[in-house]
Amino acid sequence: MSQHTSQWRYAAYGLAGLPLAMSALPVYVQVPAYYTSVHGMSLATLGWILFAARLVDTVQDPLLGHAIDRLHGGIARWMAPAALLLALSFAGLWLPPMAGVSSGWWLAAMLVLVYTAHSMVNIAYLAWGARIGGHDNKPAQLAAAGWREGAGLVGVMLASVIPAAILQGDPARAPADMLLFSALFGGLLLLAMLALLRAAPAWPQPVQAAADWRAALRRMAANQGFRRLLAPYFLNALSVSLPATLALFFINDRLQAGAMAGPFLACYFAAAACGLPLWTRLAARIGPAACWRLGMVLAVLGFAGASLLGPGDTWPYLAVCIAAGAALGADLAMPPVLLARLIDTGESTGIYYGTLTLLGKLALALSGLALPVLAWLGYRPGVAEHTLALALVYAGVPCLLKLLALYSLKSLSRLAPPLPSSSRSIP
Repeated sequence: MSQHTSQWRYAAYGLAGLPLAMSALPVYVQVPAYYTSVHGMSLATLGWILFAARLVDTVQDPLLGHAIDRLHGGIARWMAPAALLLALSFAGLWLPPMAGVSSGWWLAAMLVLVYTAHSMVNIAYLAWGARIGGHDNKPAQLAAAGWREGAGLVGVMLASVIPAAILQGDPARAPADMLLFSALFGGLLLLAMLALLRAAPAWPQPVQAAADWRAALRRMAANQGFRRLLAPYFLNALSVSLPATLALFFINDRLQAGAMAGPFLACYFAAAACGLPLWTRLAARIGPAACWRLGMVLAVLGFAGASLLGPGDTWPYLAVCIAAGAALGADLAMPPVLLARLIDTGESTGIYYGTLTLLGKLALALSGLALPVLAWLGYRPGVAEHTLALALVYAGVPCLLKLLALYSLKSLSRLAPPLPSSSRSIP
């Protein structure tokens, strides 16, 4: 297979990253603002619902990963119903019934369905990328990750601009407009699934039969490199989840610049899209762990000053968005590539990625608790008072968590060295 042909097949694989990211961002960023502003849900109630739904989602990921490891050629039978469930539940998330069922119970049910369907697709998708070209084909894995995360950044730019514009418009029209956005998402998801199943490198069959879940867990627990990855991954995920949950509240009430929410988010993800190719090339030279550490340093330097901003500081915050966004590419691309290098040849991959996504979702669940904490501290959405606590939780706490993740990552560089010089030309 020529390199040109390979890149098109990697692109067919990576295209699914667009709708997966396009659905994830509104669930984590816009849902809190949507249910408080459009449906009048209290901040404390919303925070506990987010925490409970994300906690339910968290525990199932390793089990889903193990089920994926035991698939034998039936990846289409797994992906197709999961993608359909994701499209339907994502649309339902924005249309709570007007009577008969409380918006709280509806939100909890739809979140669980969206999370489950997204996990079913995403864990299989990540495990697929970890074995593209064979276990030892690290340039192919890095190239596939670059296409996946690049497409994902296009998805989050769409998901940051369109829903933000909808929420700034007439609240009465928001449910209908979000339904149109959901239809766009469903169409892109269908195209991505067709490309993945028909044109991407073949679904990697396991070298050996998957062990039962107890044996798989024991083998995973014995992997020293994987154990060292867990702490930095969780701390870093928490440092990203808190700002994602609070971003619109910070922009609306701390900066009092709600009309700029879409452009701010778009600049953040555009900077990430521009930086991603540079991060993947740098990772080929210095290794994914060292590259990830540099990204963390840049994120702290760029984001630390956000807690000092106040009403009218739109240009400084735009600079924060660009600097933090430029660092995001390392957060997105390096952990999956790093994990792929830590899994032994012939070992099942799904349970590893299921465990990693478990930690990411546990971080998201914990970030939901920031909402009742802020309510206890006196903050109320739409009220420009008691926003100092909001600023500190939005920016100060994540920077501290990022520094802890940076410190805990130091032991992984020697376990994931750079690629040989002959492979560095692969993007």
